[in-house]
Amino acid sequence: MKDILQHDIQHGIKRIDLNADLGESFGAWTLGNDLEVLKWVTSANVACGFHAGDPLTLYRTLEAAKKAGVAVGAHPGTPDKVGFGRRALECSFEEVYTDVLYQLGALAGMARAQGMALSHIKAHGALYHMAATQPETARAIAQATFDFDPHLPLVVMAGTPIENHAETAALKRGLSVRREGFPERAYLANGTIAPRSMKDSSLHDPLEVVARALEMVQHGFVTTLEGGTVPLLVDTLCIHGDNPNAPQIAKAVREALEGAGIRVVASHKIKHIT
Repeated sequence: MKDILQHDIQHGIKRIDLNADLGESFGAWTLGNDLEVLKWVTSANVACGFHAGDPLTLYRTLEAAKKAGVAVGAHPGTPDKVGFGRRALECSFEEVYTDVLYQLGALAGMARAQGMALSHIKAHGALYHMAATQPETARAIAQATFDFDPHLPLVVMAGTPIENHAETAALKRGLSVRREGFPERAYLANGTIAPRSMKDSSLHDPLEVVARALEMVQHGFVTTLEGGTVPLLVDTLCIHGDNPNAPQIAKAVREALEGAGIRVVASHKIKHIT
């Protein structure tokens, strides 16, 4: 792997991780088509049972990821299955810290039972966005990550000119970060992701998503809803597993990136500067 990495660096070959949020079914309720998505992504952010998922779903998702050769990371969220973890809850530092630590331990235990280890951590939904804007939430997630495993990188939102407290807290705690872009979500002029309540905030046409993915990876910017562009330097691209077209989008993006001479590999195989 080191020889291939050195070759890519010497020849200026770009590398990018393609991740998806998976394992979000619960009991008799199935969300997304994880098995099809796993054919195309290089990393999976696996739900940990708080915002979605149950023990059997988590175990089966890890099992499927291992079979597909996909790296797995923890996707902890708020304890809000009714709202799918997308409602901002008022939580103390201690609550966020212990909730995240609990979820990391649960998923890592299941992974270990299958001979796997976590490759990264990425907060879900409201917790992800709260960490970007709330210093205490960001600090709690960073501390939980550090106390669990200081070598695990934290995935954070890329691009916003507003201070991203998640990135600040992670770097201050000595963690590495992976900056994430969302090619199937719309961006606003301030560099933030458009709220889901806003018209055209999500993209479902694979060709549109491909254009945005190439824009991010090749050129380092993204076109906003307002028509302008904002800088966006990314290490990893996310495809939401609950997007109805997720398998088609993941396939189209993977093929387009590789067709453009970009190597699509798991995040831990990319040389990062933190």
